[in-house]
Amino acid sequence: MDSAPDTAPPASPFRRQSSVERLNALSRGTAMEPLGIVFTEIGPDYVRGTMPVDERTRQPYGLLHGGASVLLAETLGSSAGNLCVPEGKLCVGLEINANHVRGVRGGTVTGTARPLHIGGRTQVWEIRIEDDAGRLACISRLTLAVVSAG
Repeated sequence: MDSAPDTAPPASPFRRQSSVERLNALSRGTAMEPLGIVFTEIGPDYVRGTMPVDERTRQPYGLLHGGASVLLAETLGSSAGNLCVPEGKLCVGLEINANHVRGVRGGTVTGTARPLHIGGRTQVWEIRIEDDAGRLACISRLTLAVVSAG
């Protein structure tokens, strides 16, 4: 007798309810606003956002600046991490690395943050940044510390 495969979706790591509108509102007046970073989606286990590749985010050789990619990665990972902690706790960046694997000269890049580890003291997130054609431009890993909010 064949048994049906388990089709239940994995449990979401997110403890706090939020919306892209709320995350975008929190970005006003921060480093994200002048770079044009916009949250676009909150999925069951990911947070997604976009950033334009233009005069604000390019380096002098016309390519997407690696620092802009890292800012996008940390924004998405930290925001996602903060949705996973209980009230009274906060996530802050502890370490981030990024491998820039494809140059991007224009258009928009899309980053997606997914958890690798959600613990009580630390979290680890993988952030994939892709160009308009869906090609990997940057892969980043962010480690967050979970601290008291007060």
